[in-house]
Amino acid sequence: MDGTETRQRKPEELALPHAFSPGRLSGASEDGLPSVSESRRVVSKPLGSEFSRETALSIGLQANTGQIDDTQEQHRVISSNLALIQVQATVVGFLAAVAALLLGAMSREELDFVKVELLCASSVITAFLAAFALGMLMVCIVIGARKLGVNPDNIATPIAASLGDLITLSILAFVSSFFYKHKDNRYLMLLVCISFTALIPLWVLIVKQNPPIMRILKFGWFPIILAMVISSFGGLILNKTISKQQFQGMAIFTPIICGVGGNLVAIQTSRISTYLHMWSTPGVLPLWMKQYWPNPCSTFCTSEINSVSARVLLSLVVPGHLIFFYIIYLVEGHLVPQSKMFVVFYLLASLMQVTILLYLAEVMVRLTWHQALDPDSHCIPYLTGLGDLLGTGLLTLCFLINWLLRSEAGLDGISDPASGPP
Repeated sequence: MDGTETRQRKPEELALPHAFSPGRLSGASEDGLPSVSESRRVVSKPLGSEFSRETALSIGLQANTGQIDDTQEQHRVISSNLALIQVQATVVGFLAAVAALLLGAMSREELDFVKVELLCASSVITAFLAAFALGMLMVCIVIGARKLGVNPDNIATPIAASLGDLITLSILAFVSSFFYKHKDNRYLMLLVCISFTALIPLWVLIVKQNPPIMRILKFGWFPIILAMVISSFGGLILNKTISKQQFQGMAIFTPIICGVGGNLVAIQTSRISTYLHMWSTPGVLPLWMKQYWPNPCSTFCTSEINSVSARVLLSLVVPGHLIFFYIIYLVEGHLVPQSKMFVVFYLLASLMQVTILLYLAEVMVRLTWHQALDPDSHCIPYLTGLGDLLGTGLLTLCFLINWLLRSEAGLDGISDPASGPP
């Protein structure tokens, strides 16, 4: 390993850009299988105009390793990845139903077996359909981005994160309404659960055609389940505060602050992961990334490409949230706290959330890569779950501080004139 590390040189020293390089094939793990997602493997291309440096402007307007440029490889990678997410979706659908039941039990709600069946059936079929729809959408976006010469890391990840909630909630509303209308036919919901469970062996057989994806199926469950648990704590916070007067309007801002933070950190994680796949082999960190806990200044204040992208993503936080804030004011103005101080607290909370997440992304990707694991599969679930928890917690503090300040000023329960955005 030492010999490998001493031969590594920074991209600047090789006169090549940070975001692109000839690349190396993924190294093999101890069991003889590549230890990272096969979708990252490089297809060699001649050096030329493609090796143009990604500037801050190009990052903001829109590296990938290019394995799916080969048509035959496309079919194998796409089919195995779609089968993988169907297995994960079915299992996570059941786990989500169990988690919802446990949270309901903690709230001392009475357990109704009809609701249990309805919840399980709705969760499983929603997860299945949403995963398939998003999977196909991502395939089209990534292939299209490659053909247009755009870095898919900058496009596919935020679209998946932003459309994920919309598509999932839409399907869940339709499916749950259907099952609720037919709740007296208990065999229908039971049949749905059994049918989707019976499909799991078929998906596993398809995944086995791609050994690296099979490795993810075997060892990639812990990040997903733990991320779900972390997100659930954010849900508990929201559940405890949403009905109180001082937190009125919090339900509208929660998906925005959580979604923006999750999108931005997912982009950065994908970019760092691609960077490592280009410049190193799994288990070996480049010399300039040897520190597991880098100085925050090196994460945000250097000329290195990952630092540049971190600054670009951080610069999008305030204008992005201001746009969303204005849209919320136009649509649901009566629920928006009429206080300039709240806007300041909200923006500070958003900046704090994204700053923490971007730094943690740098740390977690390095630690994951050192363990010869794929950062995309292991880091993004953790970071998006932490984004939900941080976003919900910080937003709760914003509403609480705003309410306390208004109470001390004698303005509690008094709304300012709604003549325009605060």
